Amino acid sequence: MDSIYSSFLLTEAPSPLSNMTIMPKSPARFKLGRQSSLAPDSRTPTETVTEDEDEELAAAAAAGIVDPTIRLMYLANEGDIDGINKMLDSGTNVDYRDIDGRTALHVAACQGRTDVVQLLLSRGATVNSMDRWGSTPLADAEYYKNQDVIELLEKHGAKPPIAPMHVLTDREVPEYEIHPTELDFSNSVKISKGTFHKASWRGIDVAVKTFGEEMFADEDKVNAFRDELQLLQKIRHPNVVQFLGAVTQSSPMIIVTEYLPKGDLREYLDRKGPLMPAQAVKFALEIARGMNYLHEHKPEAIIHCDLEPP
Repeated sequence: MDSIYSSFLLTEAPSPLSNMTIMPKSPARFKLGRQSSLAPDSRTPTETVTEDEDEELAAAAAAGIVDPTIRLMYLANEGDIDGINKMLDSGTNVDYRDIDGRTALHVAACQGRTDVVQLLLSRGATVNSMDRWGSTPLADAEYYKNQDVIELLEKHGAKPPIAPMHVLTDREVPEYEIHPTELDFSNSVKISKGTFHKASWRGIDVAVKTFGEEMFADEDKVNAFRDELQLLQKIRHPNVVQFLGAVTQSSPMIIVTEYLPKGDLREYLDRKGPLMPAQAVKFALEIARGMNYLHEHKPEAIIHCDLEPP
């Protein structure tokens, strides 16, 4: 039962199903059928549920005692048009997501359920919805070569996602990888020109630099992004902003660094006015120490090409 009800608390005996009291603790995971085309191969492309578990899930879904997310995705997997219509008519959100960010439209696209895809789109499903790995329904349909679904999704404005640093196995995921759901942008504020914003990560304030999908259509920019990450991992110095991690396995890609609450030097000078000589010397020495660390970095020196107060 663990693989199916891992996100639920059973407070009654497990039989009969109709007597179960199931209390949702967190979003569940839909594990039937074909999985995300961009997930590491530990979860794709084969089914990860046994025959007995499949039957248990089917019975639970039929009895209406599972999370609405899972029930809707199960009906999409089975091609149950009437069941889907009944759920949506009763107020179920067509874009319900499981713990991996997958929707019923993802499931239908994977399974090649053209009629289900048509229904979900007609009921307002988000055509370019991304799961935790950055995969869209179109990407899934292309991966599993479901041509009719591909044409239908493209007709409704679907566009393929860009994930240029995607890896094939869990072992290849970078150690610095941060899951995008760990970043809280609810109180986000812009902290500099460009794409730097303040966010929250694991209870601390951080600075995040976001890269839009349009950037990754350029292979040179992708390589520059990859090189920047390789460089940032190696840098450890009190006078250089600390790299904390990055989002590379889904879009948008993000670099997460230490947050400096007093802003950049230009803002500080504009706010405080001229510095006292001792403070100016202190700041100059700290900048020089940081630059010297970069220039003396082994085995290759790092050249900062944009040193200025902002």
